[in-house]
Amino acid sequence: MSTLLAERVAIVSGASSGIGASIAEQMAQAGARVVLTGRDEGRLEDVAGRIRAEGGECATVAADLRDEDAPAQIVDGTLAAYGTLNGLIHSAGLYWPRGFAGMPLSELDEQWHVNLRAPFALTQTALPHLGEESFVVFISSQLGAIGAPDSTAYCATKGAVEQLTRALAIELAPVGIRVNCIAPGAIHSPMNAGLRAADPTLEAAFSERTPAGRWGEVDEIAPAAVFLSSEAASYMHGAILRIDGGTTAQ
Repeated sequence: MSTLLAERVAIVSGASSGIGASIAEQMAQAGARVVLTGRDEGRLEDVAGRIRAEGGECATVAADLRDEDAPAQIVDGTLAAYGTLNGLIHSAGLYWPRGFAGMPLSELDEQWHVNLRAPFALTQTALPHLGEESFVVFISSQLGAIGAPDSTAYCATKGAVEQLTRALAIELAPVGIRVNCIAPGAIHSPMNAGLRAADPTLEAAFSERTPAGRWGEVDEIAPAAVFLSSEAASYMHGAILRIDGGTTAQ
């Protein structure tokens, strides 16, 4: 166990699997008290069990971020568990690939709600409880910077997340709250497991387009969240950390 984030309390959304679960585990390993939130209480408890088995401290709040009362439920649960709040990591996300012409507006609305509106609302609800040296970390995607077919809604929402990061960083920097963003590339995660299973060529295709020649792993994203949550990133405001094997550098 590290003491890098000792005495810090952080909410991690989307913490039941994938990048969010890895972030929650590594935040706890760095000494933070972590509040895991997601829709599936059983999966949250599985992650919490791993954290506690390694000596970490955490709590869980099962909530659906699409519900209007979810932000208050999550913040209230955090304050009930630990009495304070120092930061948020917004890892929950939704990706439904579909061609533009045939996409129902309801699918755009759903991705917009989960990928942008939900972290916006949760941050707004948490803001009165965030003091100096607090942090907010959004999770975007390489598709927030580059386009891709069958991904217009997702690209639009992740591009908006990056603009939200920049604008909010400027607004909150004067009060000592750091706002930054992580933009992963192609990462092995439950979000895309079904796509990879359905299309055996997908893995190789993305690897060929990535200078590093491979997909990333969730444990390669989480250290950036720990860093951005720590005082080691004290002069970082509005940064977009691209962890994508070099894809967006091309």
